[in-house]
Amino acid sequence: MTKSHTIGLFTATAIVIANMIGVGIFTSLGFQLVETVNTWSIIILWSLGALMALCGALSYAELGTYWVRSGGEYHFLSKAFHPILGYLSGWVSLTIGFSAPVALSGMALGEYVAPYLGVSSMALAIGTIFTISLFHSVSIKRSSKLQNTITMLTVLLILLFVYFGLTQTPIESAILWDQSWKKEITLPAFAVSFVYVSFSYSGWNAAAYIVDEIQDVRKNLPRALLLGTAVVSLLYLLLNFVFLSQNSLEAIRGQLEIGQITAISLFGKKGGAFISFGIGFMLLSSISAMIWVGPRVTQVMAEDHSLWRWFSKKTRNKIPLRAIWLQTLITLMLLFTGTFEQLMIYSGFVLQLFAALVVAGVFIARLKNKSKSGFRSPLFPIPQIVFLMLSFWVLLYLVIAQPLESVLGLLNLVLGLLVFNLDDFYSKKMSK
Repeated sequence: MTKSHTIGLFTATAIVIANMIGVGIFTSLGFQLVETVNTWSIIILWSLGALMALCGALSYAELGTYWVRSGGEYHFLSKAFHPILGYLSGWVSLTIGFSAPVALSGMALGEYVAPYLGVSSMALAIGTIFTISLFHSVSIKRSSKLQNTITMLTVLLILLFVYFGLTQTPIESAILWDQSWKKEITLPAFAVSFVYVSFSYSGWNAAAYIVDEIQDVRKNLPRALLLGTAVVSLLYLLLNFVFLSQNSLEAIRGQLEIGQITAISLFGKKGGAFISFGIGFMLLSSISAMIWVGPRVTQVMAEDHSLWRWFSKKTRNKIPLRAIWLQTLITLMLLFTGTFEQLMIYSGFVLQLFAALVVAGVFIARLKNKSKSGFRSPLFPIPQIVFLMLSFWVLLYLVIAQPLESVLGLLNLVLGLLVFNLDDFYSKKMSK
């Protein structure tokens, strides 16, 4: 693959950052504050999310430099366990793994920006997703320039927001430093809140999906995953402190537009409008990164399975055009069929399940990697055990507290299994 069809460390890191900085950080705190109000509880939640993401990044870096191929979970699980697990993870990536986060970001973009433009939030979400899909259908070089530019501006906007949030004296504050956190962290609501946090950190594995497009992947993949995750983790902790310090608890508890509420508190209505556009721009960056990364999973899966073969084709510029528009179609369907909270929990359950399976695959890879080639996760197996323990905690409480969404996630796997059997039947028929 020529250099015009590959990306360097900077772009790979930008993709990780853009995938992580999405709808979750600007919307989920309000839901957490319904029952988890102590500031220490919130800091612990988001610190645990950072720890989990870093442990996951170490694991994906090892697998991505040992089994070098694009596709993320699809490729790793096929190699570590069985092709059927890889197929199911690819199915999940196609149906909700990237489509749902893009839909969620589109919803949030509409809520933040549409009122100021005098258009419907749904129309703005649809138009944005369609336009970015069109842009990523041209070339990797143009996609790279777009992603680098909007990601740098996103980070600068967040730093500007944090600066004013930390230096301006608040009128009211939701900061609470008492001892109630000791009780809160033992409640089921704390575990459910961690679901929102883990969703907000999702995207730390983004570069692992485009391994084939990264220059010097054995060196740049680990750096991109770890650097991107560390940068976003720090920004998230600072942002949450600003949200809490610049608003009263009543103003943000249960609210979706946390970023906009805080912007109005900091800058007034006019400044709030400007910041709302800034947050919309950040969501634009996230949408762009996921539209770039997601179709690569579908394209790789389609190379291996006859039923999907039509979506394996790339343009002469190495763009998986058909896979891009398949994901776009599914995203638009999700926009019309689910509420914000339902989509977040439904997609979060299944994605967490497969991420845990991938991290468990590091143990298998260690047994197979006799030459010890590629990146080796330091402190093995501590990061992997930490990730698996936190994942089990999330999945357990999701089943208990949100059974409907959890069952919907499992039903999606059943549907994926049926499609796998249909694919197998089709492949056998075509081979005769």
